[in-house]
Amino acid sequence: MPEQIIKSKIYYVGARDWDRPLFDELIPLPDGTTYNAYLIKGSQKIALLDAVDPTKEAELLDNLRRIGVERIDYVISHHAEQDHSGAIPTILEHFPMAQVVTNQKCANLLKEHLLIPDEKFKIISDGEKLLLGDKTMRFIFTPWVHWPETMSTYLEEDKVLFSCDFFGSHLATSNLFVDDESRVYRSAKRYYAEIMMPFRTNARQNLEKVRNLPIDLIAPSHGPIYPKPDLIMNAYTDWTSDTVKDEVLIPYVSMHGSTAKMVEHLTSALIERDLKVQPFNLSRTDIGELAMALVDAATVVLGSPTVILGPHPAAVTAAYLLNLLRPKTKYLGVIGSYGWGGKMLDQLSAILSGMKAEILSPVIIKGYPKPDDFKALDMLADTIAEKHRNLKQLERDKS
Repeated sequence: MPEQIIKSKIYYVGARDWDRPLFDELIPLPDGTTYNAYLIKGSQKIALLDAVDPTKEAELLDNLRRIGVERIDYVISHHAEQDHSGAIPTILEHFPMAQVVTNQKCANLLKEHLLIPDEKFKIISDGEKLLLGDKTMRFIFTPWVHWPETMSTYLEEDKVLFSCDFFGSHLATSNLFVDDESRVYRSAKRYYAEIMMPFRTNARQNLEKVRNLPIDLIAPSHGPIYPKPDLIMNAYTDWTSDTVKDEVLIPYVSMHGSTAKMVEHLTSALIERDLKVQPFNLSRTDIGELAMALVDAATVVLGSPTVILGPHPAAVTAAYLLNLLRPKTKYLGVIGSYGWGGKMLDQLSAILSGMKAEILSPVIIKGYPKPDDFKALDMLADTIAEKHRNLKQLERDKS
């Protein structure tokens, strides 16, 4: 990789992972990812900000050699997860005089996960500064975006915010800086949906901690660097707000066509009532696409058939995802079918019990939908349309 300079004496030394298919063996990575690490050469001290995933530590060392790094005084650890800190032990082997600078919570995790000894740590507090000579790092604690120990670093003279996972995107690209804003926006939204959305309130609070800083660049730990910080700051302002869009999501699965026919009818009924609708067939949906849609939607209606006595496993997964991600959805419904009996609705309701949304009357039918069942779906569409009208009126009243 050629030398990549961010600003004077600030270098990108991270690694791109073009082919990684899954993150945490859970999150699909259709565009790969990056493990961003940055080097700051002060007039007196040199700091490495984060270390890459251990699978890419050789690339990190090559990048450091390429820019002639003979010593590192400080390794700033913003987050203890492996993709940020996994190569720290190797860095300490090559640069034994380096200190690991982080907060106490992060230090405790690094000791447990990477077996870094106590004497290697320099513990800092929220707002504390560390001088590199002509460059000043200020540490800003940003907990729960997305672990409890996460923090950011603000480089005062250069007005660069090294934001860790905050504002990140799983996007491997040869461009160091954002050049395709629409692509990065979409990637960042997917990242937010899958990783940050469960901590929406914390993200909003941490956003306020950095909003008024004079920032020229935001350098996250994944994805390209933002030369126009307002792009991602405004996006997070929107995503973390309580405002929802006039949209209905219908994640569903169908075995023999009954639930699919219900979804088809409900979709048409909602469109007739001037609502935007997005069905997701769970048997073929990219779960990340569903997570992205959940960021904004006012209503979610989950559709499931009954398998023996309970919900279809794909519907269980979707319900679990909803409960885990905790989107700002205002209204939640369940539709579905059964053959002879079962507790599909009861089991889905139990999984969704952590959702704060208003629960709509379910439509659960026996066998293939009949005229009265279609009427019940029409009534559900009427209810949703009225809820959305009332919600829009409340928003207008607020403004």
